[in-house]
Amino acid sequence: MRVIKIKSPTRDQRVPPGQRVTKKWPVLHYGGVPEIDVDRWRFTVKGLVEKDLSLTYSEFRALPRIRVLSDIHCVTGWSRLDNLWEGVSARTIGDLAGVRGEARYAIVRSDGGYTTNLSLEDFFQEDVLFAFKHDGEELAPEHGYPLRLVVPRLYFWKSAKWVTGVEFRDSDIPGFWESRGYHNRGDPWKEERFGR
Repeated sequence: MRVIKIKSPTRDQRVPPGQRVTKKWPVLHYGGVPEIDVDRWRFTVKGLVEKDLSLTYSEFRALPRIRVLSDIHCVTGWSRLDNLWEGVSARTIGDLAGVRGEARYAIVRSDGGYTTNLSLEDFFQEDVLFAFKHDGEELAPEHGYPLRLVVPRLYFWKSAKWVTGVEFRDSDIPGFWESRGYHNRGDPWKEERFGR
C-alpha cells in the first residue's frame, strides 16, 4: 500500500474567523446513528461517468489509500487541529469511473437520504478523501463508520458521514443542509455559514 501525507491547509493562520479550538471531537448530526451492515453496504458511482461503479466494502478498502493531515472547522464555531485521516482519494474514485467532461458537480449520498453537494473544483482537491480511519483508528459509528467524506477546506458539514456513493452531474442540487439555509459552498475562511 502506497500512502502519502498531505498537510492542509497550507496557511500561516490555521483557525478561521469566528472559530475556537477544541481537543474534543464533538458529535453533531441530524437524526440517529444508523446501523450499517458492511456485508451489504455498497459504494456506488453514477451519473456523468464512463462507467458506473458498485463496490463492496472490501473492494473499496482494497483501493489505493492516502493519508491526509488536516484541520476540522465546524459551522457551529469549533475547530479541531491535526486530524490524520486514511482512505481513498476523491481523485481515485473519479479516475476509476471516468468522470465525463460535462460534469460540474458531485452529489455525495449517505445512508438515510442525506446528501451534500460540491463543485468538482472542491471535490477533486488533493486533500479530499473518503475516509475509514481517523488518527489511526477505524471510524466510530457516530463519526461516520464505515465511510465518510472529508473535505478539509470547507466547513465540516460538507464532510458527509455514512457515505454510500456519489453522483456526477452537470447541474447543482442543494444538499440536506444547503436546502435548509446553509451556504451552498461553506468556505470557513470567508465565513460562508448561511445563505447563498
